[in-house]
Amino acid sequence: MELTMSATPWYRHRWPWLLMAGPAIVLAAGSYTGYLAFTQQDALVVGDYYKKGKAINQDLRRDRAATALGASVALRYDAEHGVMHGRLATHTPVQGTLLLHLAHATQPEKDIRLLVRPDATGSFAVPLPQLERSRWVILVEDEKREWRLEGEWQWPMERELTLGAPDTSAR
Repeated sequence: MELTMSATPWYRHRWPWLLMAGPAIVLAAGSYTGYLAFTQQDALVVGDYYKKGKAINQDLRRDRAATALGASVALRYDAEHGVMHGRLATHTPVQGTLLLHLAHATQPEKDIRLLVRPDATGSFAVPLPQLERSRWVILVEDEKREWRLEGEWQWPMERELTLGAPDTSAR
């Protein structure tokens, strides 16, 4: 019985390549995962859970204060003139300035903080450079940080936004 050998070299056969494809894909995926792990910032775990819980309770107190005040804010952005118009409505007049914080949904460096002073009717207008098309988290609070109104705004799909005091009775 005579044994015959194939004259074609190993790299001309498909089976070695199919067997090497799996480990090669795993090496490429592992390298990319390692690249992502070393180049992206890690999300930090809060070290002091007690302080974080106290901050949440403080926010709930501020929501309740806004409800007791009957606070609501209507916002409208005039892109043509670059002006943010708004109107604060409350049961009792609010004196002083308001902090209007527009937090970009994904890029904190694009957050906008505006100080506004409502007139006697609660209306205000403040210059605002071109507002980027995005989802914005809006926070309106008084200068003493006793109450707050919070919500989301999809600009420019929503041309106007009204924030009302949350119903805190269910919490």
